[in-house]
Amino acid sequence: MSTQKQLESIDQALMQLLQKRITLMQDSWKQTQSGTDDIEANRADSVHYQGLTQGLIQGSEQGTTTQGTTQGTTQGAEQGATYEALLHQHRIPLHLWNTLITECAAAASTAPPSVSSDCEESRCVVIVGGNGVMGRFLSDRLTLAGHTIRVLGRNDWDRADEILANVDLVLLSVPLHLTEDITRRVAPHLSPNTALADIASVKAPILQTMLAAHSGPVLGMHPMFGPGVDSFLAQKVVVCPGRQYDSFQWFLDAIAQDGGYLVTASAEEHDQIMVVVQAIRHFATLCLGIFLAREKIDINRSLEFASPLFRMELNIIGRLFAQDPALCSEIITASAERCQAIQRLASTCQEIADLFFKGNQAVILSEFDQAHQLFYQESARAFKESNYLINSLMSMIAADTMSG
Repeated sequence: MSTQKQLESIDQALMQLLQKRITLMQDSWKQTQSGTDDIEANRADSVHYQGLTQGLIQGSEQGTTTQGTTQGTTQGAEQGATYEALLHQHRIPLHLWNTLITECAAAASTAPPSVSSDCEESRCVVIVGGNGVMGRFLSDRLTLAGHTIRVLGRNDWDRADEILANVDLVLLSVPLHLTEDITRRVAPHLSPNTALADIASVKAPILQTMLAAHSGPVLGMHPMFGPGVDSFLAQKVVVCPGRQYDSFQWFLDAIAQDGGYLVTASAEEHDQIMVVVQAIRHFATLCLGIFLAREKIDINRSLEFASPLFRMELNIIGRLFAQDPALCSEIITASAERCQAIQRLASTCQEIADLFFKGNQAVILSEFDQAHQLFYQESARAFKESNYLINSLMSMIAADTMSG
């Protein structure tokens, strides 16, 4: 048998084993949530399972655990130590195993989309701007879940009455600066029973516009991800209730069943938090990229010297500058609050730079300590997540090198 045939045979066996593992994990979780009479036994099984999974992921490491999972985690850690010895014996990298277990757990946590055969369960959705990146993503996920999708594009307004007739949900997936105008243009075509939602990155003014323009159900949404995402798995979607929230439950359930995390917030809270999560992050990345360009940094040469963290930073910068510059600018300057925060960041950078110029070590250490007070409680999570990213990145680079 040729090498290629052997590899194909091994791959098929791996797929079957992975499918069995994922199914067993799903069944285990279902049993712990089934509400059977033997609650204590159920809880014990759950504790053991969670500990075993954590132990396999962490190998022989034993860290702090939450109350109620100590026994299961200890057992899992012991099992993990045994697995680590076996991995070493078979010359399988620990990170490869950890990644495999983590990905299986992620797959098990997501209910696969199923096409409904019941017509009453299938909804009709119009995506305004459905030919864009996010519009196509939403269309693909909802179609896979069994719903009917129509698209209203920029050249379809002469057929708006036809496209928007007898629909359950209209999703506005258009550029931020057009969202309010498109809302006013769409609303007259909607029946009072049609639900209206948007996915723009600013919520308060747009939500108010939708509420004023449409008398039916209204919801503001903000998917916290961009290009390159294949599903809602572990992706956050901020949900800002407007009117008749229950009308959107089927849609929100579809996102959750696809692995999405729904974060409920008022439109005002969303906009306040997005100042840091979006505007400041984009601005800082933009500035670093422009600085490196002005310094005429040889990116490829710098990668030969790069630490994993620097490489990841360059990747983040590269992603930003591969996107629409108008969209980036729009995100940064979407509100007066964002512009004011950027000014404060610029002032902070200048202030800290002056401390270094003057050699004021005492004040620098004091500033560091103050920031440390904010972040130190999150250090364990930060190291865990960043270490996983670093190991995954290094594995991918090694594989790319091998494949040429």
